[in-house]
Amino acid sequence: MLRALVRAWRNNSPTCIHKRERSMKLHYHPASTTSRIVELFVRDQGIDLEYQLVDLFTGAQKHPDFEKLNPNRLVPVLEDGDFSLTESSAIVKYIAEKIGSPAYPVDLQARGRVNEMMDWFNANFYKDFGYSFIYPQLYPHHKRANDAEQAGAISWGKQKALHWLKILDERLIGPQNNYLCGDTITLADYQGAEIISLGDLIRCEYPNYPNVSRWMNTMRSLPSWGTVNAAAEDLAASLKEKTFIAI
Repeated sequence: MLRALVRAWRNNSPTCIHKRERSMKLHYHPASTTSRIVELFVRDQGIDLEYQLVDLFTGAQKHPDFEKLNPNRLVPVLEDGDFSLTESSAIVKYIAEKIGSPAYPVDLQARGRVNEMMDWFNANFYKDFGYSFIYPQLYPHHKRANDAEQAGAISWGKQKALHWLKILDERLIGPQNNYLCGDTITLADYQGAEIISLGDLIRCEYPNYPNVSRWMNTMRSLPSWGTVNAAAEDLAASLKEKTFIAI
């Protein structure tokens, strides 16, 4: 189902692969959360890139040519001339630094706050929300060895996700901030919003976290959000008849 949805999205997207020469090329897949982090930042900031689809469902990430770019066999990968870079957080920082994007502040303390927030999402929230709570409910290769371990992992992941959501809502965003690091959008917002939106796949809602909900509504209103997240939204729609443990 996901493969068909992504194929349809690719065929209907005129901007998926740009053929004219550009200085930087992004190897990506629209079903990849980490790819969408980079794409949301790039499209929202109006940055000119070439997009190269890596079809994860046909095993394109295992091709020797791609493995030379990333021995981890994962997307995204950025090429800039003879230089290649993996890991979404490193990629968006590199692009932002190269073009002088205000989304990655020059001020040392402001930049430190953005780095802190990005590390918080990767090391804390995404680890528990994505890999312990959501992915085991969606993907066979993330399921635990037996029903008891599966139920335990999901229960623990949900408990931890609720813990992080409370911190995010009350302490990190709070009622005073429009974005994660203040009143201006930064790299942390592109990363964090895509990670939070994983919850859409299992129909998570956040009425008990009004500041998170307010911030996510702001991010979803970005002109590029619909384009970047079309495949993920189609996948969520295809799963609407399935039963999940959600927030």
